[in-house]
Amino acid sequence: MLIGEYIHTVDDKNRISLPARFRSQVGKHIVVTRGLDTCLFLYPLKEWQKFSEKLAGLSVGQSGSRGLNRFMLAGAAEVEVDSVGRILIPDFLKKFAGLGEKVVFAGMHNRVEIWDETRWAAYKEKVEGQADNLAEKLGEIGMI
Repeated sequence: MLIGEYIHTVDDKNRISLPARFRSQVGKHIVVTRGLDTCLFLYPLKEWQKFSEKLAGLSVGQSGSRGLNRFMLAGAAEVEVDSVGRILIPDFLKKFAGLGEKVVFAGMHNRVEIWDETRWAAYKEKVEGQADNLAEKLGEIGMI
């Protein structure tokens, strides 16, 4: 399970070291794609295959489904983890997520999100301020 929050530095060649705790879980070949909330989603190849099959099963007759497929699939890149645990973030994905020098890897069970450190801090502050409301909604659906 991919959980936790780790801060790493992007080098001048757009490479980032994966957190050591994630390396054994994600394998050597991973997929990085545009994520929601202006972050990147990083999937182990096996999880990406499951996710992309679900996307492919969406109706092409609905514009929202087509848009989501284009956003996620056309924005995806298969990347390799190098011998020292780094990945190369393609320029178009770095630009999309507004990644600066420091990034946050946030484990989300079956994927990892990659955030610009400043954007992550702002997002986290916003969500933490809504924790009571979120807990109530989860209680309404029987989650807690």
